[in-house]
Amino acid sequence: MRTVPGATKHVVVVGAGLSGLSAALQLAGRGRSVTVVERHPSPGGRMGQADIAGYRIDTGPTVLTMPDIIDESFAAVGASMADHLELMPVGPAYRATFADGHSLDVHTEPTAMAAAIEEFAGPEQAAGYLRLRAWLTRLYQLEFDGFIAANFSSPLSLLTPQLARLAAIGGFRGWERMVSSFITDERVQRIFTFQALYAGVPPRQALAAYAVIAYMDTVAGVYFPRGGMRAVPEAMAAAATGAGVQFRYGSTVTGLERRGSRVTAVHTEDGDRITCDAIVLTTELPLTYALLARTPRRPVQIRPAPSAVVVHVGVPAVGERLAHHNISFGQKWAGTFDEIIRDGVPMSDPSLLVTRPTAGDPSLAPPGRDLLYVLAPAPNLQVGKVDWDSIGQDYAHQMVATAAARLMPGLDDDAQILEIVTPADWGRQGMAAGTPFALAHTFAQTGPFRPANTVRGIDNAVLAGGSTVPGVGVPTALLSGRLAADRITGADNDPSRKPTIVSSGSR
Repeated sequence: MRTVPGATKHVVVVGAGLSGLSAALQLAGRGRSVTVVERHPSPGGRMGQADIAGYRIDTGPTVLTMPDIIDESFAAVGASMADHLELMPVGPAYRATFADGHSLDVHTEPTAMAAAIEEFAGPEQAAGYLRLRAWLTRLYQLEFDGFIAANFSSPLSLLTPQLARLAAIGGFRGWERMVSSFITDERVQRIFTFQALYAGVPPRQALAAYAVIAYMDTVAGVYFPRGGMRAVPEAMAAAATGAGVQFRYGSTVTGLERRGSRVTAVHTEDGDRITCDAIVLTTELPLTYALLARTPRRPVQIRPAPSAVVVHVGVPAVGERLAHHNISFGQKWAGTFDEIIRDGVPMSDPSLLVTRPTAGDPSLAPPGRDLLYVLAPAPNLQVGKVDWDSIGQDYAHQMVATAAARLMPGLDDDAQILEIVTPADWGRQGMAAGTPFALAHTFAQTGPFRPANTVRGIDNAVLAGGSTVPGVGVPTALLSGRLAADRITGADNDPSRKPTIVSSGSR
């Protein structure tokens, strides 16, 4: 594995998102002096926050899985996640509703889930679920160390016995095809394939290897932190500060100073000059390459993932009528992917994610109110044919009305739209192609084929974040920070810091 040559005593990390915080904790735990430079006034990056009209809003991801990977970051500096962060299991993990009016609660405990599927679709589907669960667990076991949590020297790094075992269990077949070999009910199949949207690829086109995301959601379990998702980066930053990491918030990096093949200092818009022996860049890929004055050489054009429209809504308290995470599947499931990925138009029959964070922590909303996060997948700005600044308000109201009609009639009677974020808004935040999901996980953008976390011609710059290895998502962002640290210090192979694999028969 290629590592940074020469001195690495002081490392500057640009960006206090999850990947930057993970890198800072790992580096501090390995004896490096670390300075984190963040343009926002608080940590979090894409896991951002906003306080509006008495609501405490999480502006980024709402689904949290694989807490052992979070704990690994704390353990790097000898800290315990439990001392900094309270995570609560979410049950059910999701409530899925379908166009035929039926709903299915998704449980991560196998017996409960098998019983729910048997009542919903019959005993054959329940038996198929148990076989699918075992297959997802095996898939994760094969992929984690060798592929997800690994740095690659070249595509030849893939040629290992694990690759053959992964191929043997169907990892390079189609995701949808493999799930359908266990479960034939099309509605139940969606529970284990919709996660392809997180990877930016339609389920029918995605490789089965990416079904590890379904393992994380439906086997390993979903969690929620008290205080909201923002509590995760805040806790990580607190642990990092306790380990001696220096943070400079409200400070935007404007340039890098170089001597030969090394970055020697970081310059900020305030006129600060911060010297460094190595640098970790977690910025958006276009800005990263601009700062480095490098243009990557790729035989295939980079393909961004689809984007999303997110609406934050305050409503009268709904009690248990809505679960924490609610997925509303439209009738036109397959065709909608063509609309947002190929045709560049909004979904005509949208599938929606409606999250109620106040189910886990009522203090996130004023008394007597609930906070909702409504997300609709949307075309990114590269393929999109939408003037979001013109239609964004109307589309957001349509989303809320659709969610209400499907999930809880009357929900929108006293709805207070707090914030609307469209692909155009993501673009103004500096996200490439106006998508918060970075690069799609096509085969040509996975593993050693994804933009590398090292930079040709610059010895001491390392990348982290969703646009580099291993990819998009909360667990992978955390892992990218650890992989970046490994590039600077060499790999940390302490087995006590490995995430726990949940077996197919227990939780």
